[in-house]
Amino acid sequence: MDKNSTGNPGNNIADRYLDMLSGQRKLSDNTVENYRRDLEQLAELAGKTALISLSSADIRRFISQLHAGGLSPRSLGRKLSAWRGLFQWLVEESVINTNPAEDIHAPKKDKPLPKALAVDDAVRLVSADSGREHVSEAGKISALCDHAMFELLYSSGLRVSELTGLDIHSVRQSGYTSTGWIDLNEKEVTVTGKGSKTRIVPVGDAAVTAIEKWLAVRDRFTRPDTNQNDTYALFLNSRGHRMSVRLVQLRIKDHARRLGLPVNVHPHILRHSFASHILQSSGDLRAVQEMLGHASIASTQVYTALDFQHLAKVYDSAHPRARAGKKGNS
Repeated sequence: MDKNSTGNPGNNIADRYLDMLSGQRKLSDNTVENYRRDLEQLAELAGKTALISLSSADIRRFISQLHAGGLSPRSLGRKLSAWRGLFQWLVEESVINTNPAEDIHAPKKDKPLPKALAVDDAVRLVSADSGREHVSEAGKISALCDHAMFELLYSSGLRVSELTGLDIHSVRQSGYTSTGWIDLNEKEVTVTGKGSKTRIVPVGDAAVTAIEKWLAVRDRFTRPDTNQNDTYALFLNSRGHRMSVRLVQLRIKDHARRLGLPVNVHPHILRHSFASHILQSSGDLRAVQEMLGHASIASTQVYTALDFQHLAKVYDSAHPRARAGKKGNS
């Protein structure tokens, strides 16, 4: 760090720190070089202020500057770690009394927004012909099962494990008790979600119709030797067993591929789509929380960001001042 020592009293102490890391702590050359770059940037930010004179306010300001410049939370965390190590060594060497970077942390990593389909894509996905109906009789039945599952996922925002856990009705008998079931008369499903919490979610008319068509042929997949867990299952595979989470994932992915959708479709994307589309239409965050089965509304608030993205797109495409601002930067 010789170039940063000139004109900045006390910065040569960073060179001693780097020598210590290399000689005493036996850190690799690459690691020491990474520390060197981070400390050189600290010296650059400090300007004429000696490193040993920096305060916590200085460190916070430097982090804010780097963050505003586009540096990622991960990179900021690494730099802070290097700076904190230097100052801690200075404390141990009795050069300074306190570590100015001790209680300063990098901004939290941005949590990626859950992906949601556009309304038209979601409707197309759950309502379209799967392309397997005319392969064979078993193919026709499987297609009806798929259609019912996809419609229900989007209609009620279920987790895929909640979907596969559904029974054709509530069962309470010796050796077996339902954890989830459908009531077509009431147009609702009862499911047991995370934390063993039970909730009731409405089922839309399109899903009810698709499920009724599936139930009309479901018995063709049943087997006389089926165990209790499979006997009451709402959705069955071609061997008469309860539908597995993995098979639902594969089927919806294959269906989306056949339709040519440009995104990686999985069951959870329909749950996200359900939540964001309901919120866009109603604005009722609490109702969406209840239907999703979130213990805390904080978990549901991420969908307000999705909602804002939708509003921002509408604004950018429709508001004359938005367009004027883009053209003339006024």
